[in-house]
Amino acid sequence: MAIQSASSSSYKSKWSYDVFLSFGGEDTRNNLISHLYSALHQKGINTFIDDEELKRGEEISPSLLEAIKESRIPLVIFSKIYAASSWCLDELVQIIECKETKEQMVWPVFYDVDLSEVQHQKGRFAEAFVKHKDVKRHNEERIQRRRTALNKAANLSR
Repeated sequence: MAIQSASSSSYKSKWSYDVFLSFGGEDTRNNLISHLYSALHQKGINTFIDDEELKRGEEISPSLLEAIKESRIPLVIFSKIYAASSWCLDELVQIIECKETKEQMVWPVFYDVDLSEVQHQKGRFAEAFVKHKDVKRHNEERIQRRRTALNKAANLSR
C-alpha cells in the first residue's frame, strides 16, 4: 500500500502526518533516523520527528501526544537505549492506545536489538525498568502500562 503525502492537494485525510518517528535519540538520530527522515521527506511523505532541541520535562508534552494521535503510521525504532527513556516509553503507551482506539498501523523496527529483548524486557530493557522503578513518579501502574506496550509493539512484528 502506497502512502500519499498529507500535503497533497488531492489527498484529504483525518491524519496530519503520514508517519510519526518514535526513537531513543542518541544512538539513532544522526545515522538511521536522519537518513530515514530524509528519504521519507524526499518521497513526499509527511513525517513527524521531534525537534532535537526539544526541552523535555517530567511528562510528555501535549503537542507530542497530539502528533501521535494525528499520525497515520507510528514507526517505532527500538534501539539499545529506547527503554532507558521515560519519554519514549510514554510515547509508546500513547501509540499503542491509538492503535487500539483509532486503528492506526504501527510498524516496529528493531535496530541492533533482538525482538525477544523488547518483548520480554530482557538485557538493556530489563536494566531500564530497574532504573524506572527507582524514580518516585514512576508508580507500578505506569511501569506496567509501559511493559504491556513494549510487549504489544514487539508482537506486531509477528
